Amino acid sequence: MGILNALEEVAGAVVAVEGLKKVDPNASFLGEAAAAVAGYKGVELLKEKLEEHKEEEAGGNTQPG
Repeated sequence: MGILNALEEVAGAVVAVEGLKKVDPNASFLGEAAAAVAGYKGVELLKEKLEEHKEEEAGGNTQPG
């Protein structure tokens, strides 16, 4: 799972940088670096939220109504 996690985070960074380039083709290196960090961290947050949601659904289905 370690390699898959690393690939997901790198993909998030790449997508964020490419998105920035589409919006601002003349973006500075600092802007691209900030986008890469935001994409990297965004993937982590998204994965955490999805895991929480799955846990809530699993817990909600087993509790009597």
